[in-house]
Amino acid sequence: MFEILAVAWAGVVGNKLRSLLTMLGVIIGVSAVIVLVSVGQGASAQISGQIQGLGSNMIMVNANRSLGGKLEVADAEEMVRRVPYLSKAVPLVTSSVTAKWQDKSYDTALMGVTQDFPEVRNFAVQRGGFITAEHVAARTKVAVLGQTVVDRLFDGQNPLGQTIHLAGGVFTVIGVMEPKGASFGQDNDDQIYVPVTAAQRLIGTNRVSTIYAQARSAQDAPLAVAEIKAIWGAKFKNQDALRIMSQDQILQTVSNVTGIMTFFLGSIAGISLLVGGIGIMNIMLVSVTERTREIGIRKAIGAKRRHVLGQFLTEAVILSMAGGLIGVSLGIAGSRLVSKVGGISTSVTLSSVLLSFGFAAAVGMFFGMYPAVKASKLDPIEALRYE
Repeated sequence: MFEILAVAWAGVVGNKLRSLLTMLGVIIGVSAVIVLVSVGQGASAQISGQIQGLGSNMIMVNANRSLGGKLEVADAEEMVRRVPYLSKAVPLVTSSVTAKWQDKSYDTALMGVTQDFPEVRNFAVQRGGFITAEHVAARTKVAVLGQTVVDRLFDGQNPLGQTIHLAGGVFTVIGVMEPKGASFGQDNDDQIYVPVTAAQRLIGTNRVSTIYAQARSAQDAPLAVAEIKAIWGAKFKNQDALRIMSQDQILQTVSNVTGIMTFFLGSIAGISLLVGGIGIMNIMLVSVTERTREIGIRKAIGAKRRHVLGQFLTEAVILSMAGGLIGVSLGIAGSRLVSKVGGISTSVTLSSVLLSFGFAAAVGMFFGMYPAVKASKLDPIEALRYE
């Protein structure tokens, strides 16, 4: 075995340029698989993190107005009262609005919510306070600002206690939210929060677009979804008038989509590995032809078919494994480069590295088998006479 390894290694090292060109297809294939799979897995992890950051055990109830769906503030209160699996529910009214302070103005998003919004959506107040139940009941014109709005309007000045103009209404700033960052392409800090009742009066509607409900536990979430569908679904003729989905259902849907995307990305990159394997087979066939007399001499002095087969198969595996190791190094470096330069989240996992490297070794063995078998079947007399 050691002799076979030594002879195979000598054959690889003896033709450095040819060996490198042979490995090139495997190197490109392995590195491409690692980079593309890491992009897919990184995207999946990033989106899953954003969904989990929406809140804890959250359920989203959306009204499809085109199909006759509608929701009101009272529906949120009724959900908590009638569905025992829920702890809180927050109605939401959204609209675009121009905020004005002194001589500055800024276009942002208006969010009409209730006092339970920070807990249900996992937001926190950085300075001041948040909307209270008394504010909602009295339609008090108070506002809590996201950090982006503070930066654009107040330019480093303290906004607490200041008055801002929103669609003709004068609101007093009572708080500033902790920076939350972006999710799903939306800046969560580019928002102004006001009591939902004040927002409805400002916009001129008695409806809400969404209700964020919080299940008592992760196990209660699917039960809560089923009960909401049973109670509120019966209120509308079209069963799709309301879209009700729990956080876990969204995560599962995203996981399925990103899993399919990662699979196809890896499969596309895997094609280059097959091309690399064909390159190994072609070079090994050339090598068998060039070394026909050597094979004849070895067989004439007692080498068995398995010895010749092992020699050429080992060469093919060395080429593919060496290419795989180089490809793994380049793939890890490439995924980090993509993350740094492109700003794309990547995640290199041990499973993707082992899978790509193992596939490279298998490709080398598979495509190296035919040249090795051909070499082992050569007749020693014919091989010795070969010119």
